[in-house]
Amino acid sequence: MSVHLTIFGATSGIGKIAMETALAKGHRVRAFARSADDMAARDGLETMAGDALDPADVGAALEGTDAVIYALGIKESVSMLWTPVTLFSDSTRLLLDCMAERGPRRLVAVTGFGAGRSRNAMSAVERAGHWALLGRPYADKDRQEELIRNTAIDWTIVRPVILTNGGASGRYRVLREPSEWRNGLISRKDVADYLVEAATSDLDIRRDVVLAR
Repeated sequence: MSVHLTIFGATSGIGKIAMETALAKGHRVRAFARSADDMAARDGLETMAGDALDPADVGAALEGTDAVIYALGIKESVSMLWTPVTLFSDSTRLLLDCMAERGPRRLVAVTGFGAGRSRNAMSAVERAGHWALLGRPYADKDRQEELIRNTAIDWTIVRPVILTNGGASGRYRVLREPSEWRNGLISRKDVADYLVEAATSDLDIRRDVVLAR
């Protein structure tokens, strides 16, 4: 059955690959991003340029769709070491408000290994290095996850481990129990495959998972 998806962050990274994956599986996609108008037209794809921090843009992006894949990211830079990051929590708060008002009810959100409860699955050395390099973005991902977990919609929080540009293996592992959570490698294509499967089905509703190879 074809599902109509809104993908936040559909022009780069995991979001772009999720868009490609969804279209290949026969789903319809509304690609929402600042630069969405630069995307080439194709069957099943609707592009919508907009700001994830603008209520009118976000509301329009949700209109008439069945589920949301949230894959917004930020450009990594040295300034992340000292500049506060609020994009993830601010945009998620707005998105959740809009979803509560008008739907859809299904949200699959990408954060990352080390965010939220998964920080406890890291070794002391991993935690120290992770915090030194990515402390501010992941502090905001913590806030983002808390917002999602406290909402009444059908959410899934997805934490990929270290990302690679490898192919789609189809052999990745979905680690659902905290006792299983661990670091490792996974391709962006495998992450995208899970995102689309979860968003178009009842897979792992109200669960936070870690994805690893």
